[in-house]
Amino acid sequence: MADFDLYTYQEEVVERALQRENIIIWLPTGGGKTRAAVYVAKRHLETTERAKVVVLVNKVHLVDQHYKKEFKPHLDQNYKVVPVSGESDEKDFFGKVVQKSDVVICTAQILYNALTNTEETKHVELSDITLLIIDECHHTHKESVYNKVMRFYLEKKLKGERRLPQILGLTASPGTGGAKILNRAVEHVLQICANLDSAIVSTKNYAPELKRKVPRPIKSFDIVEKRPADPFGSHLKWMMELIHEYMNLPPDFKLRECGTQEYEADVVILEKRGVKEDNRLLAQCALHLRQYNDALLINDTLRMMDAYCSLEEFYSTKLTRTIDGTDLFLVGLFQENQVELKKIAQDSRYENPKMAKLESVLLKQFGQGVQSRGILFSKTRRSTYCLNDWVLNNRALQQAGIKATILTGAGNGSTYMTQNEQAETIRNFRDGTLNLLISTSVAEEGLDIPECNLVVRYGLLTNEIAQQQASGRARAQNSQYSVVAMRGGREERREITNEYLEELTREAIAKVQEMSLQEFHRKINELQIQAVISSRVAENQKTEKRSRYTASSIQFLCRNCFKSVASGSDIKLVDNAHYVNVNPDFEKHYKAGGQVKIPRSFEDWEPGRTISCNNGNCNKDWGFEMKYKKIALLPNLAIKNFALQTPDGRITVKKWKDVQFNVEDFSFNQYCQDYYPDLLD
Repeated sequence: MADFDLYTYQEEVVERALQRENIIIWLPTGGGKTRAAVYVAKRHLETTERAKVVVLVNKVHLVDQHYKKEFKPHLDQNYKVVPVSGESDEKDFFGKVVQKSDVVICTAQILYNALTNTEETKHVELSDITLLIIDECHHTHKESVYNKVMRFYLEKKLKGERRLPQILGLTASPGTGGAKILNRAVEHVLQICANLDSAIVSTKNYAPELKRKVPRPIKSFDIVEKRPADPFGSHLKWMMELIHEYMNLPPDFKLRECGTQEYEADVVILEKRGVKEDNRLLAQCALHLRQYNDALLINDTLRMMDAYCSLEEFYSTKLTRTIDGTDLFLVGLFQENQVELKKIAQDSRYENPKMAKLESVLLKQFGQGVQSRGILFSKTRRSTYCLNDWVLNNRALQQAGIKATILTGAGNGSTYMTQNEQAETIRNFRDGTLNLLISTSVAEEGLDIPECNLVVRYGLLTNEIAQQQASGRARAQNSQYSVVAMRGGREERREITNEYLEELTREAIAKVQEMSLQEFHRKINELQIQAVISSRVAENQKTEKRSRYTASSIQFLCRNCFKSVASGSDIKLVDNAHYVNVNPDFEKHYKAGGQVKIPRSFEDWEPGRTISCNNGNCNKDWGFEMKYKKIALLPNLAIKNFALQTPDGRITVKKWKDVQFNVEDFSFNQYCQDYYPDLLD
């Protein structure tokens, strides 16, 4: 028996896993899913010959968290437990790590890379693993990396292979997959079960105990009336109309309402169309309209000054990048209206009423002698910075003792946090140095954040899974869950829809659990066969698409100035990850900027300087130089910053996987032979 106890409801949900069945544990945020998984892992290690447990997570920071908080304390005494992430050296010989460890905790991408890598020190077979635990397993769908891992499993299962790992999935909610009616929601839950080859289990007999352990917060809709007057938003819309007139909108294209996500989608399409049709006027006007639309969305959620600053920041980079009359018109329009916009933005009579409502929600929960701890969820990294600035400069909130900071996702770039910064922020929140986290969705899922007595969702449009996870952060007794929204606005409507979808998810899971074992397995098997066939068809289509053109027939154009700067045959793929230009003549097309700083090291390369278009005033960002094996200085290109001229016309793609020609692998030896022959003598 494991040397730690579970709650009775946890014992109920792990029962079938202990009998070596594949199951998905469905428990709410804070219900102890990970602890239940540790229990199953320990029993598995004790009772299975040559046991090998792999725990998959979908975010880098969860590797360390699960290792330190859950698996190491309970298993490390008798078993070798190893955390591996993209930031650790162990990933470079992952196959050996798996061989020599009892429990490995890693991101799903690392296991997927190991399954596809043929190099002995890095390769892993699924048959090497006896228990595969998948955290936040509702992500096992479509082309997610979890689903790619599970396709390896399904291929082997359908071929009749016996040596497959036991599967244990963990989720707070599988969601409805966008379904609004019960039978479609049931199909979605069955698809998740099929993808994981697992049944879904929840507590039936001990629900009251779970309810006591994870109390639901008291929910309130904190609704504000519409602004009586919005001269700032009206002025922006007037400026956008001027751009509409100037750009000569194609007669077959209709833009939807300004200040909406739909309008943003429209101008994204319009920019692509401008690039494809060699119409720079259309493309640039669409890009600028997107910035104005962003400012309208910010004005709707935050302070007018935040919206103004977003435009000021954008145009500060455009002043020295004017190429033609289109740029002069667009930059000139902002400059002519800049003073008036700033003047309106500073007029407190027209301030966003949502901010005043948010202030009152926070003041109700924080005050003299009240030990509160809260999370304020907002949509974007930019909005978290703006809200943090607002809290720090709000006298009433400061007098109430609010000590706030931001918590955003880990990554590279000035608006991202490093893993260490995330950990320090949560540590300060736990010990009371901070009492309010202003966070993007990173805090909804997985992060080990202590109990809160206030969760506020502010300016958010998310699905029912995110809503449930955010709500689950308010776990203290009598905690508050507030939705601050405009009366009849999108956020209020979405929140009400999500409540319905949450109930629909419960009904769908109940329907699946009521199925006879025979019917369940029949449906699961059908879905698995369909999934494998669809995957093969999609793979074939992808291969065909990749071979549509020869590399030499493709020309790369700067996406801003449309100058032709490279051939597709110049592009090579380094380490299956980096697309670089190996033609030394490419250097004359770009200028190098500041040094790129990435807070981690890599096995074979290090970042160099940023690179941008060298055509007159263009200065379009293209990517950065990378130094490979300390010798080759290679421009590493972001495909989204280029247009591709094909034999059939011009196209744009967001990701390298979508290009329609084959990119050859980079040969370091060949490169040295071509450009540094002396080194090989």
